[in-house]
Amino acid sequence: MGVQGLTTFVEGNRHFLQDVRFRDSRLVIDGCSLYFRLYFNHGLDQQHGGDYDDFARLLIRFLSALAACNIQPYVVLDGGIDPSDKKFHTLRQRLQSKIREGDRISHGSNGSVLPILTRSVFIQILIQRGVPLVQCPAEADREIAILAHQWNCPVLTNDSDFYIFDLPGGYLPLSSFQWTNLNGKASDRYISALRYTTNSLCHWFGGMNRELLPLCAVLTGNDYGTPKDAETLLSRLDVSTLGRGGSKGKGRAPTSRIEGLLVWLSSFSSSVEALEEVSRLMGEEGGMGKRGQKGGLSSKLWAGMQEYSITPQSSLARWFSAGKRAPRLQASGLAQLPEWLLQAAAQGLLPPFVVDALVMRRALLIPQVENSKLPSSHCSARTIRQAVYGILQQRGQDNVPRGWGGSVQQLRGPGGAAQATRGGRGQGGKGRGGGNRGGSRAQGIVSPTQQGVNVGVSNEQATGGAIMHAQGSAAQICVEEYDRLELNLKKNEVEAHPPRTPVCLDTLNQASVAVRLGVLLEVLGVKESALSTVPLHLRLAVTVTGFWLREATPTPSQHQLQALVLGMVYGELSWNNQPGATHHHYAVPQLNWAAERNVRAVLDQQRVRRGERRGLDIGGAHSFSQWQACLWSVLGLDELLLLPLPEPRLSWFFSGTLVHGLLRYLKEGRAAESLLAGGSLSGQLYFSLLDAVRNCGSKAHPFSSSAGRGKTGRGRGRKRRRGGGRGAQGTEEIDNRFALLMNEEESDDDC
Repeated sequence: MGVQGLTTFVEGNRHFLQDVRFRDSRLVIDGCSLYFRLYFNHGLDQQHGGDYDDFARLLIRFLSALAACNIQPYVVLDGGIDPSDKKFHTLRQRLQSKIREGDRISHGSNGSVLPILTRSVFIQILIQRGVPLVQCPAEADREIAILAHQWNCPVLTNDSDFYIFDLPGGYLPLSSFQWTNLNGKASDRYISALRYTTNSLCHWFGGMNRELLPLCAVLTGNDYGTPKDAETLLSRLDVSTLGRGGSKGKGRAPTSRIEGLLVWLSSFSSSVEALEEVSRLMGEEGGMGKRGQKGGLSSKLWAGMQEYSITPQSSLARWFSAGKRAPRLQASGLAQLPEWLLQAAAQGLLPPFVVDALVMRRALLIPQVENSKLPSSHCSARTIRQAVYGILQQRGQDNVPRGWGGSVQQLRGPGGAAQATRGGRGQGGKGRGGGNRGGSRAQGIVSPTQQGVNVGVSNEQATGGAIMHAQGSAAQICVEEYDRLELNLKKNEVEAHPPRTPVCLDTLNQASVAVRLGVLLEVLGVKESALSTVPLHLRLAVTVTGFWLREATPTPSQHQLQALVLGMVYGELSWNNQPGATHHHYAVPQLNWAAERNVRAVLDQQRVRRGERRGLDIGGAHSFSQWQACLWSVLGLDELLLLPLPEPRLSWFFSGTLVHGLLRYLKEGRAAESLLAGGSLSGQLYFSLLDAVRNCGSKAHPFSSSAGRGKTGRGRGRKRRRGGGRGAQGTEEIDNRFALLMNEEESDDDC
């Protein structure tokens, strides 16, 4: 979570940092820090939902720069919420902040909201480029530090916690990592960087004992009590600083609270001595609490300090060297997961919200830039997430997680206290065998990612865990979802709805592709026959868009649908325009790639350009945010089902400035066909995808996701607008034309 004020202090004292010419080395990268830094520090779009193509190009440039300097990256990602819940208060505060920032951005003001699919794009690109990566069960800081310590290599991040970890290879702040400007001859390239080690900081404070640095970190955090407790303690320490400081602090008065704290700590020879003084200042004796109970403040501080301890061996090192078994990290809370699911999560093939739903019975929904006066964009995808939660509860009789059914169910009483109650059995059923394990992974590119602090939600309420509603002998299982309500964070209890197709989580990896695909299509309300003419890598795109067309509120307009499909066409043309791309996938007569590139250029010209004075189309932004929310939830479901449909190439699948520009073009009364002139492939692809989406979005489909699912908290049954014109021509003609777009491999696939 970072150490408040430490980055500013170190960067303001240049002598703590050493110039290095970095090359020929391993490099452990904090993945979350990297994708945040790349997106926010290079002016990429936020207002229109994100330009994932620009982000992908930027990430590829970064990886190419490392390769040019013979630097081998190892990327480590945070996973779900810390099971201890000690940082959940801070997470909720951050989500509340992002809700407000998203609203400001929608009105043209400044803010920073990471587009919802950025993490998934990041993971897809790393996998495509063969970059080793691992997703930790929860926060990854300590595991990153242990790995870098064992390998004696530096860490690349922007997290101030790494000013505390004692790393022999040092910490390279991303803010000073000059990867965009390589130096040296071609055979001797290097990246100019600044390196920090704890030796430099401790030396400045008179040779301070390095074991005192973790105490500095926990004293400035809120992990040991309420924010009021932390403020009270620090105010008392500031008083003591005035009486004891200066002797080891180079003889000058502290200029900041963090410096004053370091000066104060430098007067102690050990952390034990410092903790005794903390207890005295807070009125505790012998590490006991104010009322004499064990586990007082000093005990809590000591426990927090252990997060900065470094063990000799890293489980991540074994993962990167072998990659066969998921790393079993301490206090991960994932012991209840089957091995195949642990493996998927470690590979980054299972998003954190799915893991959180299983381990914590909680999901944090990522804020977006949308119309804050309307319901959250995530409401449109609630039935998808309900199916995810339902699948997670389908466990074998001998392996039922606490709170998910079985003879003893977990309830939360006042203050979040756990209470045991008798209840009905879980709904776990036996899975259907027959499929080859993970066989669907080879079908496409893989990828896997939280929202609102209704300040009225108390800390006790927020950590309530699973909610059980008794219904006769059975219990309805709910997951806490944290989502936006206007401009506040709200906790919702969302019921888990298992799909009608029986599956068992413990043996899901043994189910055939056909069974898993059936579950996916059932949830999305789509018949497999509706996808028979769609290329395999676009089937998930079509089903998601059809679901959005049916479930979004307000109903998406014809222009919004056309803009999205035109964006998909642009993505296909862009993919085939990449260096080294092969064009034999499209057996279209008289295919002219020069003409197709011209169509791509014409589409690209419609982008919303930076600096334009026109305000944001808030209706379009909200609708496209709903579409992204549907895709985000579907990606989680698809990954949980081991990818019965390959994930789309996300970096070429949606570009916010392009889609908004296309929407503006169409709303001005111009036809979509005018943008596709001369492109035989692009024209056929556009009309075929448009027709397939409308088929999948049909309200009359017998597997509609609304059918048989009970109340979802939203009204239905309004009249749907259907587009006409050329896009509504007979499906037989469309299917015949679209069949030409499929290569032989895709046509022979039986999925």
